[in-house]
Amino acid sequence: MLCFTACGSSKEAVEYDEASMEQVTEFLIEYCSNADDAMMEQWSDMSEFNMNLQLTQAGLPIEPESFVSAMDAWKAAVKECGNYVSHGDYTYEASGKEVKVSTEAEFKDRDAMITFIFDDRLYLDSMTVDAEYTTGEILEKAGLNTVLGMGTVFVVLIFISLIISLFRFIPAIENAFKKKPAAEVKKESIPAADAAVPEVQGSETDDTELIAVISAAIAAAEGTSTDGFIVRSIRRRPSNKWNS
Repeated sequence: MLCFTACGSSKEAVEYDEASMEQVTEFLIEYCSNADDAMMEQWSDMSEFNMNLQLTQAGLPIEPESFVSAMDAWKAAVKECGNYVSHGDYTYEASGKEVKVSTEAEFKDRDAMITFIFDDRLYLDSMTVDAEYTTGEILEKAGLNTVLGMGTVFVVLIFISLIISLFRFIPAIENAFKKKPAAEVKKESIPAADAAVPEVQGSETDDTELIAVISAAIAAAEGTSTDGFIVRSIRRRPSNKWNS
């Protein structure tokens, strides 16, 4: 019962015609292998409407975006594998959502696997060209990636060590900033001490004027002149311990 339900609910594989699909794949391989850079650039600069019109008139079930992507993939494959030489027979693999068509291709420098993916409407969804590397080449690339990764880690560790080594200069810089304001306060306090000197002079001037006024008052009371007055300051004599 459960098995019957599961089988009944599974989606059937997409139906396709091998001859029709082979016609599309052959066109793509033939066109991409003969197209130069100027022709590919012309397709890239073309508007989506004009590109769609030409593909429809040619009877190709290809969307403009998928066609440009296929040409870019082929261009990258030529740089990696060399110029195209030939390809073998196609293999077809259908599922409930897509049909995959693949073939072994020979290029000048190395072989590659060309894979075409068609959606459930049998429109081209993507084309990929995967270069085939030997075991030695794969190990060489893996070793190179490991060396690059370890080198990057060591560079980062050295950089972090340099930053940590600079931490010892932070206290010295902090103390330098603390001493600078103290020196400025000391320089500002020196003019304040000099400014107190005129106040003492001003006090002595006021005492002289007061003595002159008192002398003039005494002279006026006695009817005499102030020329004969001699003003002496009174000073307290320190006590003599020997006379006590």
